[in-house]
Amino acid sequence: MRGCTLLGRSRGGSRARRKSLRWPQSRDNATWLSVAHPGLGEFYLRGWGPFFERAPQKKFWLGFIPLFGWPGYLQAKSIYDVRKCRTYDDLWSWH
Repeated sequence: MRGCTLLGRSRGGSRARRKSLRWPQSRDNATWLSVAHPGLGEFYLRGWGPFFERAPQKKFWLGFIPLFGWPGYLQAKSIYDVRKCRTYDDLWSWH
């Protein structure tokens, strides 16, 4: 199992500081969650928590549209993103 190293902002100050966060979640688990529904893998990599703050809203809600969401484009996009340790909600960029 390989985890993701994400860059985050420090909570304690006004200036952004880069720090490496080591999540105990694995990409394999996140991949299977993305297979279940688009956006769940990203939500898992972010450490669950408040849904509207951490879950990718576009991927999750558009994931209910047949053939675009699940199964379909967004499911593949979500799987690709979690394999690259990406947690943002961009629907179209594959790089």
